[in-house]
Amino acid sequence: MTLAEKILAGHCGRDNVKAGDMVMAKVDMVLGTDVTVPLSVEVFRNMGAERVFDPEKIALVNDHFVPAKDIKAAALSKIMREFAREQGITNYFEVGRSGICHSILPDNGLVRPGDLVVGADSHTCTYGALGAFSTGIGSTDLACAWAIGELWFRVPETTRVVVTGKFQPLVGAKDLILHIIGELGVDGALYQALEFTGEAFRHISMDGRFTVANMAIEAGAKTGLIPPDDVTREFMAQFPDRKGLYLESDPDAEFSRVLDVSLDRLEPLVAAPYLPSNVSPVTEVRGQKVDQVVIGSCTNGRLDDFRAAAAVMGERPVHPDVRLIMIPTTPKLMRALLEERLIDRFVAAGAIISPPTCGPCIGGHMGVLAAGEVGLYTTNRNFKGRNGHPDCRVFLSGPEVAAATAVTGRITDPRELI
Repeated sequence: MTLAEKILAGHCGRDNVKAGDMVMAKVDMVLGTDVTVPLSVEVFRNMGAERVFDPEKIALVNDHFVPAKDIKAAALSKIMREFAREQGITNYFEVGRSGICHSILPDNGLVRPGDLVVGADSHTCTYGALGAFSTGIGSTDLACAWAIGELWFRVPETTRVVVTGKFQPLVGAKDLILHIIGELGVDGALYQALEFTGEAFRHISMDGRFTVANMAIEAGAKTGLIPPDDVTREFMAQFPDRKGLYLESDPDAEFSRVLDVSLDRLEPLVAAPYLPSNVSPVTEVRGQKVDQVVIGSCTNGRLDDFRAAAAVMGERPVHPDVRLIMIPTTPKLMRALLEERLIDRFVAAGAIISPPTCGPCIGGHMGVLAAGEVGLYTTNRNFKGRNGHPDCRVFLSGPEVAAATAVTGRITDPRELI
């Protein structure tokens, strides 16, 4: 079996499953956020449910429109807050202790290798970086999972991506996943598992792995999986009571496709509007004037990302025509940036530091674009109208290109600055 098939088989009580099988599988963690939980609460009550299946296997995270941007957003959080209290849900994350959900869960040890995780957010696939089968669901399925602790799945086929070589300077995990999405297209892995493997992952940090798994959905995938290894073990060592299962695909497992990628030839990439698959080398789009740069999100808002941005920016100030918004994913990361004095450097350069929130990634708040404006973001999607006015345009990149662009005012190859 493939890694995805092994995890699903283990959670539906079968010795084996194959692609195309329909199964009912027990879930290990169920995620909801401020924007998806209120509808689920309504469905939960309408279906006659009274208590959740296990209050310790549910996580509710304030992250999309928080701190509350308006009265409606405040009402959404209030519904989730009251539901958490009513049900005794232990993993409820309030503003001040919360952050972007896809960093909050792994950073609190709530996901283990081999787990089956569902969440009412499409980028729930992020936890595949730990070797977990994690996938997004709708608010109705979220209510069902709360009630009975299991859901139906069609066992997906698997596309395997074999990655070799090492990153060149100023090239990172975002460039890798943009390259893969550019090769596959936004529907090239539709309802498949994307399994990322190969010797190159020995040199890719957990922060980088989260970036890769996070954007599997942008190729249409049901989930993205990285087989757990020593890098995973080192990350999980901070949670000694959360062992997990370290699984991998069998040598004779069947894959629908195998894609080979060499990091040795990879260069900084940018995805132009309006698709994450509209990928080209930064050298082909450099010179494009931008109004706003955002470094953050569940894709590139971790410590490695801010360190990379600081290395490129050096002592340079933010260009006077650019708004640079930087968003750490969690309070824990905010403290780390304070301890390393990176926030001092960014603020001195002219950046604004946002509290942990999804904010501008979904065009919700904390940096919505006006008509005709251009942004360069380290986020995961640049669909038309997602980040503000339908006439705005957003390019996607890694933190290195974003930092270089912030100080020059135009999309810039970071290799030109260092």
